[in-house]
Amino acid sequence: MLSFEGLQLRAALFHSIRNFFRQQGFLEVDTPVRQPLLLPESNIQPIPSGSWFLQTSPEQCMKRLLAAGCEKIFQICPCFRAEERGSKHLEEFTMLEWYRLDGTYDDLMDDCRSLILFVLDTLNREPAFHQKITGSWFGNGHIDGEWQKISVAEAFDTWGRISVQEALESDRFDEIISIEIEPRLGIAVPTFLYDYPAECASLALLKESDGAVAERFELYINGIELANGFSELTDSDEQRQRFTEALKMIAQKRSETHRMPEKFLEDLGQIDCAAGIAFGLDRFLMLLLSTETIDEVISFSPADWD
Repeated sequence: MLSFEGLQLRAALFHSIRNFFRQQGFLEVDTPVRQPLLLPESNIQPIPSGSWFLQTSPEQCMKRLLAAGCEKIFQICPCFRAEERGSKHLEEFTMLEWYRLDGTYDDLMDDCRSLILFVLDTLNREPAFHQKITGSWFGNGHIDGEWQKISVAEAFDTWGRISVQEALESDRFDEIISIEIEPRLGIAVPTFLYDYPAECASLALLKESDGAVAERFELYINGIELANGFSELTDSDEQRQRFTEALKMIAQKRSETHRMPEKFLEDLGQIDCAAGIAFGLDRFLMLLLSTETIDEVISFSPADWD
């Protein structure tokens, strides 16, 4: 169970995030947590809720809000993913997501830097939190200068035992990332791992100058993945093709029955250019509180019920 001091810091963190986005002209939205169908993603297993599902992300609803006329929106909400349990994983976790019309993944990287600097400045002004934060990674890491950017290809060349292509062909891409690359990222300075292979694009836009990679990135601090963002694929026909492949893979892997999200695809075609990102708030709090596990930063962990 999170301590009273931890609860205070968690509340202050959420408050400062909301202040940041309001100052940037974003609209805070809330969308249904329980949904009749989800966006097909073969690597994410949802949790059923009756004949519906608990959301794995608010992405579907937030993109539909973009299509309805919203320009800059954000949301803090619970998300649910089955069979995700570890020192940095829970089946229920808190996500921050934001979306920009006419934005790209470069804009999101700038947002990440501005957001974190704003939050740290805000929290450091509070005497109750100052000592805790200065004793964390953020008191020793270099965040005020240039943040590191390294492409996925460069990371594999530097630390991977095999190439990106070999990892994809042998279905070991995620393994190499998590074991050989991730622990080396963001150790001294926050690091953006960017330009993922097209095979990992899912809902991301492929790079116009190089169709072999997607305009997608992940942000790492002290070896912890904090965020996953990308320039959005807004071509509904191409997205339908990707969903069709994902539905086939889901049928092969699991017994779940999923439908094509027709209304989402219809709305997607109304969006010209956009970018969106998911940012893990529990993991951010892990860094602020210098904890080893995600269980230590939530009000009630699974162990608190035993």
